[in-house]
Amino acid sequence: MKRQSTQAGLSGIARRVRAGSDDGQSGFTLVEMLVVIAIIGMIMGLIGPRVLSSLNESRVKTARIQIQSFSSALDLFYLDTGRYPTSSEGLAALVRPASTIPGWAGPYLKGGNVPSDPWSHPYVYRAPGQRVPYEIVSYGSDGQEGGVDLAADISSSMTIGAR
Repeated sequence: MKRQSTQAGLSGIARRVRAGSDDGQSGFTLVEMLVVIAIIGMIMGLIGPRVLSSLNESRVKTARIQIQSFSSALDLFYLDTGRYPTSSEGLAALVRPASTIPGWAGPYLKGGNVPSDPWSHPYVYRAPGQRVPYEIVSYGSDGQEGGVDLAADISSSMTIGAR
């Protein structure tokens, strides 16, 4: 008799487990979920600005590295053609040959196109630059000349020094 009642009890539990119901409460209360969300929010509030700061600093470093890469490509262009591209030819002369450029042996940049700066703005190329044969400029996060902090201009004359 005792065995039958035990089996009946176990089968009742199995039915409740299969049905997904339980007489006891399960899951999380609204208060518990709000506490967890508040904790996650505080953690993101502390860590978020540091992550964004690192991201912005890495964009500035990326722009400097790209400008150095352009400078190396421009030097190879100069060795092949005896001149730097004009302002009207721009950096595109490093990837696409023009019939007016004798001795062109490019492309001088991989990928077949001139990449934009880390803020998706085109680089500005001036030839001649101020006191240098050429100047390559990224206008920073705002995409406009001038600015401070992240919006400050990044120039080849600052990056690699005057030529």
